[in-house]
Amino acid sequence: MTEPALLPRILVTNDDGIHAPGLKVLERIARHLAREVWVCAPEVEQSGAGHSLTLRRPLRLRTLAKRRFAVDGTPTDCVLLAIKVAMRGKPPTLVLSGVNRGANLGEDVTYSGTIAAAMEATLLGVPAVALSLEATSGQDPDWHCPEHLAPALLRRLLAVGWPDSVLLNVNFPNRRPAEVTGVAVTRQGRRKLGEQIEGRIDTRGEHYYWIGPVRAEEGDPAGTDLEAIREGKVSITPLHLDLTHPATAARLASALS
Repeated sequence: MTEPALLPRILVTNDDGIHAPGLKVLERIARHLAREVWVCAPEVEQSGAGHSLTLRRPLRLRTLAKRRFAVDGTPTDCVLLAIKVAMRGKPPTLVLSGVNRGANLGEDVTYSGTIAAAMEATLLGVPAVALSLEATSGQDPDWHCPEHLAPALLRRLLAVGWPDSVLLNVNFPNRRPAEVTGVAVTRQGRRKLGEQIEGRIDTRGEHYYWIGPVRAEEGDPAGTDLEAIREGKVSITPLHLDLTHPATAARLASALS
């Protein structure tokens, strides 16, 4: 059987930081798919950064090794500097973001730096996939699951393709590869961060607050990313960058004309 052709180059990034174990996993995944693997990730963890750019201070792009860089900024900064500066003249064929320690499901996608990095790549005209691994509090995630399953899955996704204004959000259940029950193409579910806010007092008597991980769950409706992960499946959700709601736009236009 003929081996699949390798992509010219892949850019790997994340929001957990340049030293995160999930980034190392994603580098190994990328090496199955491309002749060149470039890495550009935040100096420190940027979870929850969303699609934010650093505009009020200069950014540093630090060279760690050949085709390996760290940025003292957000995941969005990393993708922008990688494509526009570090890889100038030889843009990536694909951007992979992750593998995030913790699933990005439901409303997570609006906060996630992992998703934001893939979003920035999409805005720059480069196909992008965000990859995340479910992580239960107090348990170590099983990195074997994405490392074993992702290369073949990504090849299949690349063979099918997706529109320029779409990125793919892929979530893996925290199971051994043999225990994964399938792959599901899903829609975004509903769950909300920020339901638990814990107040404390520092040594100077000032109040401060932690936003906890507890989420308000609205069940796992059929066809959602939440349902797929609960059932032990890999979830693939196509996310569209156009946030316009056509039905509401049409109704407003009719009412205001």
